[in-house]
Order: sequence, then structure tokens, then C-alpha cells
Amino acid sequence: MKILFTANRFPYPPYRGDKLKIYHLAKRLAQKHEVHLVTFLQDKNDLQYLSELQKIFTEIHLVPLTRLQSYTNTLFGFLYKEPFQVRYFHSRKMEAKIQELITLHDYDGVHVQHLRMAPYWEYYNDVPRILDLPDAFSLYWKRRIASSKGLSKIFNTIEQKRVFNYEKILDKYDLSLVCSREDQAYLQSERGIKNIEVLPNGVDVSTFSSEGHNYNPDKIILFTGNMDYAPNVDAVQYFVQDIFPLIRKEIPDVEFVIAGQRPVKKVLELAGNGVTVTGFVKNLQDMYAKASIVVAPLRFGAGTQNKVLEAMAMGVPIVSHNIGFNGLNIQSGEGVILAPEKEQFADECVALLRSASKRETIGKAGKEIIRTRYDWDVVAKKLEGYFLSIRKP
Repeated sequence: MKILFTANRFPYPPYRGDKLKIYHLAKRLAQKHEVHLVTFLQDKNDLQYLSELQKIFTEIHLVPLTRLQSYTNTLFGFLYKEPFQVRYFHSRKMEAKIQELITLHDYDGVHVQHLRMAPYWEYYNDVPRILDLPDAFSLYWKRRIASSKGLSKIFNTIEQKRVFNYEKILDKYDLSLVCSREDQAYLQSERGIKNIEVLPNGVDVSTFSSEGHNYNPDKIILFTGNMDYAPNVDAVQYFVQDIFPLIRKEIPDVEFVIAGQRPVKKVLELAGNGVTVTGFVKNLQDMYAKASIVVAPLRFGAGTQNKVLEAMAMGVPIVSHNIGFNGLNIQSGEGVILAPEKEQFADECVALLRSASKRETIGKAGKEIIRTRYDWDVVAKKLEGYFLSIRKP
């Protein structure tokens, strides 16, 4: 097959989120199929990584979109009905480039990443198109409203209403994908969207792999993620303020490490009193190897969390709120312990920190789940199947 990936961000380096998923899916599909890429170039520094993408994609098309253009798009977004995040990526140059590519190539399938890129392929009904979403966005923003205040809550409410209305665009695609069964069920039952399937996030098990995790260290609690991402910022603030003190009452010398790029001021201010903020870490696997447990105390968001999958792949036990757990389709204890309330969350952390055997049992169960369900090889094979199912005769 000849497949075109339409990405909202330059997919390298593949550290987190949007970039990570496109890179790993395309890398694996390129072993059997011809894959092309069209994406925005917002930072010219990304050009240094072009050679890495050329190892995967037969053709790469970069459409310039400056930050100023995106900010202007967002500012004038009040004049339109689309979500602000969709307006942020509005580009007539991208529209023209896609029209050009359609005339040059007969694609067997087009992978459209994120709701942000959905308008570019909305009307190309003669081309097999898959819209791949990280989560059910209206559900994500609904949860975000519940955890916000003041002006932030007003903006989040406006965006949620726009996203809620805009999600109807999913019906214009041959198939839409979300990361978890929770998101799929929400879109089917609450939104009446039928052409929706599940494509989970994955893990590169060649990178995040531990043949023999050391379960003896019992003093380090780890949180990873992009630390300018609102759900992560809220999660670490909540953990430090409401949960970590309960744990320190039982284990006074325990440490909480926040590892992730671009920590905002609210995160940096958490450092001290047993809390360390590392900033960007190139090799996160080293952090997981040192961790006793990983926590995912997210109060809003949707989909599946890379931080949880990576920890499971490394054999590190996780304690998680519903968000970060519900999308995994597992039982509590299969790598992740579900703890929806702060007192229970603290108690589960303490129980794990006090028992190396429990950490090992939970951790090894998680590794097996990753091997059978969340290896990128498995996920890419599933995407290939979806493309074959919508391929035109």
C-alpha cells in the first residue's frame, strides 16, 4: 500500500505524544509499505532531524507555519466556530499542498493525525481516510472544566462546547480511531458515532525494556511527562499537596521525582522537601530503572498515558487514578493499581514501597500486558488491518 501520514507536528525526536505515535507507526509500516509524510514545520531547528525521517518516508513534504501565524489564527478564532486548537493549525498552504499531493499520487490510505488536522481531508471522499485521535476530545475538555477555575474555566467551557459540536466531523471519515475502549464507548453512546475503533498507544520495547528490574530500592516515586501539559501540571501539584504528605508520614525519607521536559513555573515551585524536578531527561528508561514505583494521579484527560505504558514495559509498578487506568482494559494489579481517592492512593503507594515482593509481582504482570497488547509492532499491525479494511477495491 501507499500510505500518506498527515501530521500536525514534525514527528522527531519521538519523545512524547503526537511525535512519538506517528514516528513509531510509520517506522513499522514502512517495512512493508510505501509511506509518505506531510506535516507542518514550525521550528527550523527541526530540519536537523530530517535525515532521520528520510530513513522511513519515501517522500516528506514540509509546510511552513510560523508561531506568529498560529497565534494570529487563535486570536481570530473567536470569529469562527471551530475549536481554537483547530484554528491554531489553519493553513491555506497546507490545503494547497494536499490538493497537489492528491493530483500526484493514488493513495491507498491516508492517516490523519488529531482533530486538528481533520478539516484538511474532510471532503476527499474518494480517498480512504482514517482519523486517528489521541482521545475523545469533548470528554477530555469536560474533565478539564471540572478541574479549572476563573478565566481558565471560562475558556475551557468555550472550547469544550466547540469541540463537542465539531466532533461530528468524525462521521465524514471512513474510520476514526481512539486510544482506549473508554473513549470509544463515550463517543458511541454519548455522541452517536458508529465508525469508531480502538488503536492504543504503544511502547518501543527495544528502548523501554528491563530484563531484570531491581526491586530492592524502596524510596523513589517517579512521575514522567511533558511538564507544560495541563493534566500533568495539575497531577503533580495535586500529588505534592494532597497525597505526598500522607506518604511521608509513613515513610519520611521517601523522594518524589518529576521528570519531564519544559517544566512550567508551577512545577518548578514544587521542588524541595523531598521533591525533585529534573527538567528534560534524554533517557527516561534510566529514570524508570531507578524508580521504586511510578504514579499517575491525573484528574483530567482521556485516552491512554505513555507514562503508564512505559513504566509497565520497564516492569515498574504504577499507582493510578481512573484516568490513566480506565483506558488500559486491565484489572487493578496487572501492572497498575487503581486508587481513585487520595487516601487510598497514598495507602497503595506505602504498601508497595514496603514490599519488594509486591512491587515485583505487580511489575512483572505489567510487562506481560505490554508484550501482548502494547508493543508498537502489535499496534502497527492493527493499524495496517484497519487500512486494509477501508481500502477501495
